[in-house]
Amino acid sequence: MIYSFLLSLLSCLPAETAMKHEVHPIHISVSEITYNEKSKSLQITTRIFADELELGVRAQRKEPELDMLEPKNGVTTKQLIQSYLDAHFKIKIDGKPAKMNFLGFEKEDISIVSYIEIENVKKLKTIEVFNDIITEIHDDQSNLVHVTYKSPVKSARLTRENTVEVFTFNIKK
Repeated sequence: MIYSFLLSLLSCLPAETAMKHEVHPIHISVSEITYNEKSKSLQITTRIFADELELGVRAQRKEPELDMLEPKNGVTTKQLIQSYLDAHFKIKIDGKPAKMNFLGFEKEDISIVSYIEIENVKKLKTIEVFNDIITEIHDDQSNLVHVTYKSPVKSARLTRENTVEVFTFNIKK
């Protein structure tokens, strides 16, 4: 229910807000991690306000005038987003760092939706999520994480002060 409410807040802001760096009232990202039994993979979707992601990319690259959607110097938007997420969103499976494959992104209204996959996940006991997306920009940033693995959805709110959550699964066959 909270998830639906927050997504509706994302869609209520005018489309022209994105990338113009106008102030909006909330600083939030939403990440969904879903286990795909058929492909034995974790499929991850992250939604981040486009203007805030651009601020994060600018800070990371120390390029205050960077236009994330039309970058120069031979770098692509995909590379910029992937580099930012590689630094600010990490997953461990059963205590071991997972290899995350950045599949791509799309601009959807005022947000950037990124797609990531972790392959060869046969079973797991824990998923540790590190997420400090945009916390270097906004001290009130909330990063919601929803994990679905053979059970009801488990959720956490990560902040500048709490960037890591371990989700534990006791699945019985």
